[in-house]
Amino acid sequence: MLNTNTPWLAPEIMDVVRLFDMEEEDFNHYFYLRDERFINCIEYRGETSDYVYSCPAHDDIEFRRYAKRSAKLAFYELLHSVTGKSFPYGALTGIRPTKLAYMEQAEGRDFKELFSQMHVGDENTRFVGRVLEVQRPFYVQKGGQDIFIGLPFCPSKCRYCSFITAPVSATKHYIEAYICCVEREIASLKPILTKVRSIYIGGGTPFVFDCGQLERIYAAVAALGLPACEYTVEAGRPDVFTEDKLRLSRDYGINRICVNPQSFSDQTLKKIGRSHTAEQTFAAYEMAKRYGFDINIDLIAGLEGEGVEDFRSSLSSAIELRPANITVHTLSLKAGAKLKEVTRRLHIEGIGGMIALSREMLTAAGYQPYYMYRQKYQAGGHENCGWALPGKACVYNIDVMEEISDNIAVGANAISKRVYPEENRIERLASPKDIPTYIAKCDPISQKRLKLFGGL
Repeated sequence: MLNTNTPWLAPEIMDVVRLFDMEEEDFNHYFYLRDERFINCIEYRGETSDYVYSCPAHDDIEFRRYAKRSAKLAFYELLHSVTGKSFPYGALTGIRPTKLAYMEQAEGRDFKELFSQMHVGDENTRFVGRVLEVQRPFYVQKGGQDIFIGLPFCPSKCRYCSFITAPVSATKHYIEAYICCVEREIASLKPILTKVRSIYIGGGTPFVFDCGQLERIYAAVAALGLPACEYTVEAGRPDVFTEDKLRLSRDYGINRICVNPQSFSDQTLKKIGRSHTAEQTFAAYEMAKRYGFDINIDLIAGLEGEGVEDFRSSLSSAIELRPANITVHTLSLKAGAKLKEVTRRLHIEGIGGMIALSREMLTAAGYQPYYMYRQKYQAGGHENCGWALPGKACVYNIDVMEEISDNIAVGANAISKRVYPEENRIERLASPKDIPTYIAKCDPISQKRLKLFGGL
């Protein structure tokens, strides 16, 4: 249990406490400012320690930012000394490493100095630098808009999944009303669209829809009359791929497709609740390749029962196919996932080796890390990372992770973001998470979105 005299610091502190798996321990924390220094006094098991850091803040916003950083760092240093444990990104929690690096650069500072202070490992500091270098041409051209369309329907729900998706057999009676809502939402965007950088139709598993249902979504986008741009469909599981869906997608201007096997082990696929096989992944990939799409393949490190050699095998299979992108996720324990019902903490043997192996093998195969992000409760405190062949990075992924363009999002659980770079702030509009509530409220949400983006 945490007792602190500064309640708004508690969430930041608890992120670090959870990292060390010490939520059951008792801590007393006293925070105050003295002589332009942050003092974090922590009482733990009868002993008291003071952690003192400089306060470079010039306004209230900066004060809070640096105060949070000092509290996280204090608890990380205490718990490291108590347990002997360290983590790949040190005391960095609750913020994307690349975003923090960009913030430091904007202030004229070398982000490596801050990363060192926050106990980020040298290898990960260099890795963040690699990602920033690949992102440079995209970051220079930041601005504009990206469109996201969410289709939260899947054949079944995987054990690790926390999305709002449910098996389509249980939600199919919502599909007609859902598509009608999405059609109206897409049509409502026309007054606010100016410079669209990319379109992304995400899931769930969009290809769980039949051709007629998919075409209604595609036709609604086509009616906006946008110039050609990057256009992605996160098609999803290989067992829902068909020639007709791929042909339809190509004919409507889609140029990127996601094939998401997560593993090439049939045994693992069965454990995590997927009904397809590795052979179906190979077949879906070859089918999609014939239509000229840039293809992304998703893998997850740390799936149930897999060790380093199992993950090596999946990586080898993905690399052998030579897709434009390979995304490597670290398994994360999320609220709403079946996996969280059976375990409170992820302790995965060899997870660090899996991530190191992905960096080694993908780099050797000519892939570059082009975007990354981290989530709470990720195994070993590692990251998710997208890798691309030269010239094949996905604009949408960079934009949405670095928040360098407006994101105009429709569908259940979609979050629109308007970026104000001059003011260093973002305004958000979230649609209802569950499908019935979204259907009931989609028209008022459209009006709010128009207001957010200046269409009213």
